[in-house]
Amino acid sequence: MQGTIARRGLMLVLSSPSGAGKSTLSRRLLQSDPQVAMSVSVTTRAKRPNEVEGKDYFFVTRERFESMVKDDAFLEHATVFNHLYGTPKAAVDEILADGRDVLFDIDWQGAQQLSQKAKDDLVRVFILPPSRAELERRLSERAQDSAEVVAARMAQADNEISRWSEYDYVIINDDVAKAESQLKAIVAAERLNRQRQTGLVDFVRTLLRK
Repeated sequence: MQGTIARRGLMLVLSSPSGAGKSTLSRRLLQSDPQVAMSVSVTTRAKRPNEVEGKDYFFVTRERFESMVKDDAFLEHATVFNHLYGTPKAAVDEILADGRDVLFDIDWQGAQQLSQKAKDDLVRVFILPPSRAELERRLSERAQDSAEVVAARMAQADNEISRWSEYDYVIINDDVAKAESQLKAIVAAERLNRQRQTGLVDFVRTLLRK
């Protein structure tokens, strides 16, 4: 009977230092839960060989991105490693209007901006690596970044990790299966939030009728 009660979609933010596993956890959640849709960001960085336009990112020029900022087309936007990233409003609104949840793979800057615009709908989860050595190992083994880029990401990790207390939940990703289970538990609990279940008042009224 629970599935018949209308609810408001949630905006699920996953953040972490690069290499901590948020992309893997995002992919697993999307594959296992049809009620979750990925928010596809707009970016000015170059497309990697394995990435698909419109699925991984929308790739645009810096000029186009800046024009979208002027048009207030983003829910949030930020600069990361000299590249611009932003979340388009229209696509997110469309998913929420369809009664589904939206997953955001964004950094702490984006999470802060979202919290100012959609605090009641936001659920923020921060992913931590089990150790600094493991984080560096994961970055090195990805084989898609140079040694210089890996070093830059490690230097940036301290600033990113220091933002952990701004999030509602924290998951230490020492085992991806366990971290996935914890993430699913968070989503399940947040969907049952009394205020998020917009159809609950009417449902309870039917129980109280004599």
